[in-house]
Amino acid sequence: MASRLSAVFVSLVLAVTSVRAATYSLKDNFVGSSFLTGFTHEAIADPTHGRVNYVDQATALSKNLTYASGNTFIIRADDTTTLSASGPGRNSVRIRSVNTYTTHVAVFDIRHMPQGCSTWPAAWETNESDWPNGGEADIVEGVNDVSPNQGTLHTSAGCTMPSYGSQTGQVAGTDCNANDNGNAGCGVKVNKANSYGPGFNNAGGGYYAMERTNNFIKMWFWTRNGGGAPSDLTSGAASVNTDNWGTPWAWWPNTASCNLASHFNGNNIIINLTLCGDWAGAVFNSDGCSGDCATYVNNNPSAFANAYWNFAAVRVYE
Repeated sequence: MASRLSAVFVSLVLAVTSVRAATYSLKDNFVGSSFLTGFTHEAIADPTHGRVNYVDQATALSKNLTYASGNTFIIRADDTTTLSASGPGRNSVRIRSVNTYTTHVAVFDIRHMPQGCSTWPAAWETNESDWPNGGEADIVEGVNDVSPNQGTLHTSAGCTMPSYGSQTGQVAGTDCNANDNGNAGCGVKVNKANSYGPGFNNAGGGYYAMERTNNFIKMWFWTRNGGGAPSDLTSGAASVNTDNWGTPWAWWPNTASCNLASHFNGNNIIINLTLCGDWAGAVFNSDGCSGDCATYVNNNPSAFANAYWNFAAVRVYE
């Protein structure tokens, strides 16, 4: 009976949220060199303890770790330097949007994401100065080339999600509290193997999108050449209507078990690439990579030739 009532409740939440307006207008359009003014390079110690040295924008540009031209924006890890075990980590890039966002749609048009053992790329949103109270939504994240991609929310205490809903992905966790379960969060895995790593890159990349409101957070994924991606999203139209985007792979509803408005405030977009660290390093061997993660990063610069992001665009609609 309890499970039946829960199902009815979720259905009612769906009915309420589905009738709300879902048309958004273009607010920020990051293409090529506009990433250099719309985002800041964060030359900070890696909060996830990776074997990286995040560099500032001037350094990134001079060392070709950041490249912007036309409709191409690339950020990458150094792939030429052998490191000293006692010195800093491999040079890499972490960027954060100047603007913050609450109710919005974020679209990531990605041609290539970092791949290789030890890599831990992420495209996500959070409020760094108020984490986890201000919330975190990971749109693209994974480690060591293990597919599929997983979207995850991380919050303060008091936020749990149903184990089912109007989504195509597989629930990986329902407790969003960052202080529980080693900060695993409430995650949902994409139902497509080519959503992450080499499979994503071999398919020509694709499109990720997130819609965040006080009623729900949804995430979608389409491969670039697989068909089905909505034309307003792929064309960078002046407005988008998410009602026409089909069933998301991930759906987190606002319920009595998680008041989204109280767990999320203004978030920045962050795009980064770390190596090893709390996640990729911990599962380095179990993911099929040999040896010690930090030693691998130190001694194998050529292994990072494909450890780069290539963005055609990031667009934000409000």
